[in-house]
Amino acid sequence: MLINLLSDFWTDLHETRVWWQIAVVTLCVLASYFISRLLRKRFPIDVSYSPAETLAAQAFSRILFPAILWGFLYLGKLVLLKWQHVYLLSLLIPIFGSLALIRFGNYLSRRIFARSTNIGNVHLLIEKIFSWGVWIVAILYYTGSLQDVLNFMDATTISVGRNKLSFMEILQAVISVVVTVLLALWASAALDKQLMKVNSIHTSSRLVLSRLGRSLLIVFAILISLSLVGIDLTVLSVFGGALGVGLGLGLQRIASNYVSGFIILLDRSLAIDDLITVDKYTGKVSKINTRYTVLKGLDGVESVIPNEMLVSSPVQNFSLTDRAVWMSTDLTVAYNTDIEALLPMLVAAASSVERVSKTASPSANLINFGLNGLELRIGFWINDPENGKMGVSSQVNRAIWKLLQEQKVEVPYPQTEIRVLDRGQSSPGNTCAEELN
Repeated sequence: MLINLLSDFWTDLHETRVWWQIAVVTLCVLASYFISRLLRKRFPIDVSYSPAETLAAQAFSRILFPAILWGFLYLGKLVLLKWQHVYLLSLLIPIFGSLALIRFGNYLSRRIFARSTNIGNVHLLIEKIFSWGVWIVAILYYTGSLQDVLNFMDATTISVGRNKLSFMEILQAVISVVVTVLLALWASAALDKQLMKVNSIHTSSRLVLSRLGRSLLIVFAILISLSLVGIDLTVLSVFGGALGVGLGLGLQRIASNYVSGFIILLDRSLAIDDLITVDKYTGKVSKINTRYTVLKGLDGVESVIPNEMLVSSPVQNFSLTDRAVWMSTDLTVAYNTDIEALLPMLVAAASSVERVSKTASPSANLINFGLNGLELRIGFWINDPENGKMGVSSQVNRAIWKLLQEQKVEVPYPQTEIRVLDRGQSSPGNTCAEELN
């Protein structure tokens, strides 16, 4: 086929009508270039995109030129075919169609599976295998061998139980399932992106809608792909019964985690960026999935918590209704200190720290008459506990210590005095006495 096309095109080169095809190709290339450029300017990549979304948007922009050019070439072929041969267009259409298909496949894979700008080796290998497969099909089409390969695959069968399946049927089934599932994942990713922009809906509700939409789209995609292959969907009732038995036995804990995930999202007891403590784990909720929740600790360590634990165990949520958290630091000063003058200065020192809340003013109180001096407690509120408590506590303590040095306030420390009395004037049991100052 390719040899025939080249031969016919070579024959057309000696005739003036070939220039009509060259003119159409040139016009299509220029129009595709300017239209794709106009679309990139009209819909630029948003700077607020995450690195993964930016990578996917860049991959999508690379589809525009070959896809638009393929469409124009196809329309040009339909128009010119009424008056003359279109061998040049017939040569170019499969090339740019294959290129657009490859770039669209790369865009889908990066839009669905890429989580950062660093693409893994396995991901790149899959993209290369897909590209090679498309080009191999294009080469088979040009050489006229594609139909022979399809006939061979249709004639070759394998036995599966009492049924026989041809390689063509298996290939159609695999392609149908992969394509429909990828499209469903693509649609769910787009749905999730749009839902996250709806600020009028609570974060948990948006996550519930996103997870439900994703699950329903995948189920519908599988059912549609099985129907396209010709599999009777009534056989799934047997699978459904087996799945129910499995859920009741071995998969009980897994099913419990999935159900717990939807419960967490529906009752809004947890949300993204909440600071919580469950069991021995403390951290900020960075991700809520249907099976597990990810806590990012203040030290950067991420913990994967099964959702069942968040439902059945007590959970401390530091930001359920209010993100403000109360903290305090204790201080002991000498008995000769002017407390009435010192307490307001301690409040001012705590207020000078940037992260200390100015809405709820800090407090300084005399809480006890201790053995070594007057025991004071300085309390304050912070509105960002997810950024850690140790840093703000250190800043408040440093501000207080600076104040004490400026005001020359004595900070006593425990002392022990040992007095040796005259042995003749004391009883054997009272040779020593200890005083704590």
